[in-house]
Amino acid sequence: MEKQRFEQKEIRPINGFGAVFLITAAWLLTLYLVFYAAINSLILFFIIFLILAFCIPFFYNGLKIVKPNEAMVLTLFGNYYGTILKEGFYFVNPFSANNNPTYIKTSDDEKTAVIDTHKKTVSLKSITFNNRIQKVNDVLGNPIIIGVVVVWRVDNPTRAVFNVENYPEFLSIQTDSTIRNIARMYPYDLIDETQANNEKTLRGSAQEIAENMKDELSKRVEFAGLVIEEVRITHLSYAEEIAAAMLQRQQAAAVIAAKQKIVDGAVDMVRMAIDKLNEDEIVVLDEERKAAMVSNLLVVLCSNKDAQPVVNSGSIYQ
Repeated sequence: MEKQRFEQKEIRPINGFGAVFLITAAWLLTLYLVFYAAINSLILFFIIFLILAFCIPFFYNGLKIVKPNEAMVLTLFGNYYGTILKEGFYFVNPFSANNNPTYIKTSDDEKTAVIDTHKKTVSLKSITFNNRIQKVNDVLGNPIIIGVVVVWRVDNPTRAVFNVENYPEFLSIQTDSTIRNIARMYPYDLIDETQANNEKTLRGSAQEIAENMKDELSKRVEFAGLVIEEVRITHLSYAEEIAAAMLQRQQAAAVIAAKQKIVDGAVDMVRMAIDKLNEDEIVVLDEERKAAMVSNLLVVLCSNKDAQPVVNSGSIYQ
């Protein structure tokens, strides 16, 4: 069954201050007529004016106040009546009713709920929604912990009221689903560093992935009249059960990279030393002595500890 989409209809009600004056004047006039009919023993008119005196104050229910960056969605006898989008003091049909989804806020222990039924308008302000941290799997199946912040606002209050039961809760559920769908498309980090230019990761391409989350989430909540202004990743880490192993892998990769850089530098220094000795003809070494010199220099340059030099008081062949 296709869902009904409500088209927003803006209404421009009359000024509330003029309505207050007219209602108050009519009520005072009716009270005067009640006393006049009672004094002159006009029983029929007394009853009519007395009924009017009790009914006229009902029209005060038609007075509505809309604050800046708020909207009011109204229904009349179960049908959509219209939406007030501009701030001000207005008078509408007194039989019309304000509509706004009831907010159900669950406490941290998830056992008690606070229901807010006093809100009669829909806020159009930008709201920051801090999604709870959740455990998902990346493309390699590794469990990771991720959390995001969503900046959103209501763009179409009519859709927000009628198309979904509770639009803040609807946004929360769609955010969880979007995070899970996007996170499982990328690895947390690169296993092979040679792929750095070809593959995006959750850790290395957080901004781009956040934009992808924003695009997908915007499509999901458009039906509810919501606009996603920004999505930011605020927490990203491996899950506890694999965090230690992944840390060891990262440390091993760092050690290997450091050793590789040290070896490359040591080989260049040995080559430079031998070339310099040969160029200046300081000493002439045969291939065996060159090999011994290369071995000694590499041990000294690549060692993690300070070398203990041995002074040779004889010839290089002793």
